[in-house]
Amino acid sequence: MPRRVVVALLAPVTWAPPGLDPTQWRTALAEDVVDLLATLNEVDAAVAVTPADRWLADAVIWPGTRVYEVPEPTPNAVFAALTGATAPPDPADPVEGAGRVGDAGAGEGYERSTGRYEQVAVIAGDAPDLPGLTIGKLLRPLTSRPVAVAPAEGGAGLLGVAARLPVPPWLPPLDLDATVPAAVRAAAPRPGDLAVTPSWHRLRGPADLARLDPALSGWENTRALLADAGKP
Repeated sequence: MPRRVVVALLAPVTWAPPGLDPTQWRTALAEDVVDLLATLNEVDAAVAVTPADRWLADAVIWPGTRVYEVPEPTPNAVFAALTGATAPPDPADPVEGAGRVGDAGAGEGYERSTGRYEQVAVIAGDAPDLPGLTIGKLLRPLTSRPVAVAPAEGGAGLLGVAARLPVPPWLPPLDLDATVPAAVRAAAPRPGDLAVTPSWHRLRGPADLARLDPALSGWENTRALLADAGKP
């Protein structure tokens, strides 16, 4: 089984339902996504934030969850952190040599994190009711293709992107709010190098609230915040 990690990219959110505090809204979304990742089997869970948003990661992570601090909230920055950062060995970590990116500089005994994971999926932090099966379908094509993307329903952008590590040099800069699968496929040497997997909705505007499915388990924090505000 390849060593895999799923990273919640906790980028800034640009919309919150009227009447809700934007910080509380963003925190609820992030916490529900992180809670989902913690339930997944055969993958590690992590979050990625910019240094300015480290407070958010600290507010929502489970004990032992890895936090990657990245210079910008993009999948490419996460890939770079996973393949190019140094990390100190941590006796409490289940995988030797796995330290938190963003800690103090490396010294003797440190090892590169390049060999820690062979596959990574980066997921948007504003999809609180995302089924775990959708993440599994995003990772599955990596057995035969180097990159897979899941579109975001209801507009431009991506729900997430998965890749083998190290990522292929042809992979273009990715923006989860704007990139579309056709742009990634156009950059690939062969169309078959990219897999497009099932889409899911993100909460980026008023119309997206209607896509939430009350019958789905999970998303307790977002559900409770909306209920307290009298939102459907």
